[in-house]
This record gives sequence, structure tokens and C-alpha cells, in this order.
Amino acid sequence: MDDNCTSVFQNTEPTGKSTAKKRVFRIFPLWFFIPFCIAVLCGVFHIISRNSTAFANFFTDNVSSVFRFITAKTTMVLPFSFAETVVICLPLIIGLFMHRAYLQITRKERSRPFFILLTVCCVLYSLFVLNFACGYNAERIDKRLGMERKKVSAEELYYTASQLKDEVNALALGISYGTDGFSVMPYSFDGMSRKLCDAFDSLHEKYPFIQSYSGRVKPVALSVPMSYAHITGIYVPFTGEANINIDFPDYSIPFTAAHELAHQRGVAREDEANFVAFLVCLESDDPYIRYSGFLSMLEYTLNPLYGANAEYYREVYLALDEGVKGELRAYAAFFEKYRDSTASKVNNAVNDTYLKVQGTEGTKSYGMVVDLAVAYYLQNAEK
Repeated sequence: MDDNCTSVFQNTEPTGKSTAKKRVFRIFPLWFFIPFCIAVLCGVFHIISRNSTAFANFFTDNVSSVFRFITAKTTMVLPFSFAETVVICLPLIIGLFMHRAYLQITRKERSRPFFILLTVCCVLYSLFVLNFACGYNAERIDKRLGMERKKVSAEELYYTASQLKDEVNALALGISYGTDGFSVMPYSFDGMSRKLCDAFDSLHEKYPFIQSYSGRVKPVALSVPMSYAHITGIYVPFTGEANINIDFPDYSIPFTAAHELAHQRGVAREDEANFVAFLVCLESDDPYIRYSGFLSMLEYTLNPLYGANAEYYREVYLALDEGVKGELRAYAAFFEKYRDSTASKVNNAVNDTYLKVQGTEGTKSYGMVVDLAVAYYLQNAEK
């Protein structure tokens, strides 16, 4: 009798557990658990990075660098932007999903579409954290470069703008300008990518935390719509791609490409990506890339200089090479049709919110690169 009772219990206990498991997996599909658990783990990493700069540094430099490398190398084989292709196909993807969801609901599989959406969200969030998010909480780049960043005076802005003006004027002597006033980049898009990657290799030797590997920037087919949204480039952490708006003038493209490649190498904050782009352009031995870096930084510097001291601004501007002044005038005319677009206002609001959620100063952080440029030139002046 004891043996029979034991046999009954041995047979019924597993059956009860098996039934419970089936009930759980009927509600929560097995294929959903793995991406969900990874997303939860990434959420823990994200929270820790927001509260520990040391952890954010470690994760960005040692963990995210691996994932950034893998995603960048995976999509690099495509000559077009995979992220842009997904965006273009999004209406079709949504339509197919809704059709499939309708069929599943009629078959009484009501929860399946919900878990598919939740799985996609988990995957995207995990890629964002693993590739990029912790970089927003890493140590500020001025500390890593041993610079002193502080509030700058009109005189310091004038000194920095004057240095940039001298560099631009010297390089302008070897630059070709078209009849429209714009300078002409003397090589292909892929040629520019290779030159920038070489410059990143050189900068990596000085600052090892800036990741170095061969990559490419992707020209965007929807560049004109991007111009209306005031987007010159965008790094997509989900695909690891640095996408560039090719509607903009040639002189701005190398600097923009270096900015997006800086994001691809883990420099998350916008002012810091701008400054790394400037350093990369300076590190290049190509005159046009250097010209792009100096002129782009000069543009950032002239606006606050005008606000601080209009006379200083006029002095610097009037001393510019005629070709450079023609380029700036041509850019002003080019940008006029995009200046007050509705798309730019929407994009600015969205981007500002996103950047503030990441703990930065929002879209105004782009212009904060001037503080870094001033600190850089003042530091070099003391040497």
C-alpha cells in the first residue's frame, strides 16, 4: 500500500508542474522570455551607468565597443543604409503586421501580436543600451583629455575664432570653389570615409578610449527631407550605421561624417561628438578634411562671438579669405528654404526631448562644443 501511494504521488507531481508550465507558456510564449530577460538585464546596466561614472566608462569602453564593432561591421557590407531602407519600408511592414495580427486574432491567438511588438521593443532597447546608451553617462571628454572647461569670455572667443580663421585662410589657398560659391570635395564619398578612418586610427594612438576600426559612412537617399528637418547626419545604434545627408554642401560633409563616426565609436554627447570630429579633421593629412573641420568649428564660434562682441565678430569675418566668405554666403542662401520648415520644428522638439532624457542639455548641447574648442586653444597657447 505504501508503494502504491508513493507511486501515485510520483506520477501526479510532475504532471502538476507540467500543467503549470504549459499554462504559463500559453500566456507568455517561450520565444518571448529570452529577449525580455536580456532587456531586463540591459535595464539594470542602464540604471547602474546613470549612477556610476566608473561603470559607464567601463561598459562604454569594454562592452559597448564590442557590440558597436559587430553591428557596424555587419551593416558595413551594404552599400546603402539598412536603417533608411527599414524606414522606407515601414508602411509595408506595419501593413503586413496588422494583416497578420488580424488573422491571429480571428484564430483566437489574441496575445501573439502583443508579444511580437513587445519582443521588438525589447530587442531595440537592448541594442540601444548595449551599443550606445551608457556613453551618455561616461566621464566628460574634457576630463579625459586633461582640459579645463569653463565659462569663456569675449576675449577668449575672439582668440579662438582668430586661430580658426588663420587656419581656414591658409587652407583656402589650395581649395577649388565652384561658380555657385561652394568648394568642391576632391574625392568620392568612400574615399572620404577611408581618410576619416585613417584619421581616427591616428587619434586613437593619442587617446585610446576613442575606438578605432575601418568603417564607412552611408549616404542617405532621403537627404532632401532630412534637410527640411535640419538633420545633417544621424547615427543609428540599432544598426551601427553612420548616415549622412548628402544634400548639404561638400565642405560640411567631412565634419558631419566625422561627427557620426564619433558616435559610432561611443562618443554619445553631441558637443563631445562635435569636438572629436574637429580633432579627427585636424588629425587628417588631407587639406580638404582639415578645411572642413576648421571652417565648421569657426561657424560654431562666430555665432556666440557676435553675441559677446559684434566688433570682434566683424574683425574676424572681414579678415576671412574671399573664397571662404563666398562659401558662407552660398550656404546662407542654400539653407534659406529650409530655415523655418515645420519638419525642423518637430524634429527639434523630438531631438531636444530625447537628449534631455539622456541627461544632456538638449539640442543646445551641439553649440556647447565652443567651450571645448576654447579650452583646447587656450591649453595649446600655454604650451
